[in-house]
Amino acid sequence: MTNHYGSIEAGGTKFVLAIGDEQFNILKTNQIPTTSPEETITRTIEFFKENPVKSLAVGSFGPIDIKPESATYGYITTTPKAGWANVDLLGKLKAALDIPMVFTTDVNSSAYGEMIVTGGKSLVYFTIGTGIGGGAVQDGKFIGGFSHAEMGHQYVKRHPDDLNFAGVCPFHGDCLEGVAAGPSLEARLGIRGEDIPADSKVWDIQAFYIAQIAVNTTLALAPEKIVFGGGVMTQTHMIERVRKEFTKLMAGYVHVPYLLTDYIMTPSVANNGSATIGNFALAKDLDEKNY
Repeated sequence: MTNHYGSIEAGGTKFVLAIGDEQFNILKTNQIPTTSPEETITRTIEFFKENPVKSLAVGSFGPIDIKPESATYGYITTTPKAGWANVDLLGKLKAALDIPMVFTTDVNSSAYGEMIVTGGKSLVYFTIGTGIGGGAVQDGKFIGGFSHAEMGHQYVKRHPDDLNFAGVCPFHGDCLEGVAAGPSLEARLGIRGEDIPADSKVWDIQAFYIAQIAVNTTLALAPEKIVFGGGVMTQTHMIERVRKEFTKLMAGYVHVPYLLTDYIMTPSVANNGSATIGNFALAKDLDEKNY
């Protein structure tokens, strides 16, 4: 019997559920809105009961508890998502499905998927959307210690034309997420990001902040690639703006031994689908370890 693996990309807006084969081809997929925990998790369990898999990987919005020895391992913890704080996501899934599972962040899943697709060993993935998150893979392992990284909440230097904007992060105000996530655009201009003209000055402000995280990542981790996904980066003009700001801000201090078009990239998988491939690969890895 062919081995099938499961993927759950648990997002704050929707859960993307998928079944894949050993080559990580998607055999079946479904999207369900993220409503209440009870309704969303019940529908997720029903999907995998109807479509059994050998093992399953969950890439979840967070923060989450990824330490197996913790009493709250598998929980979504201090999320601002209404109704979802302190929800035992993994525990409910395991109790119902009783199969081996991997539990990590959605951005870690995306980073792992991009690593699989591009064939590299060292990669950092950021999603710039409703929130900002980052995941790093080094030699096939996620970077982290007592918990997963929270790269989206690093503090950044303020753009001189943006000093009066307080930021939208409910915890920190003007951290990276507070000044560069999608909701910051509407908070500044009263217009949703997709409706803002490409020549608006606000995109230069966004690129200034996003480029800083690329500089910080280069200085801290020196990866082979930095990938920017998420809704904000679907603006086709954004990636080149970020590259230009990156060059200015780095000021020649570190020589990146790659073309910038190969170093600072948008996702290799269409529709930000890297997380699904990453989850299939993580589920397969777990199955082979348990074999």
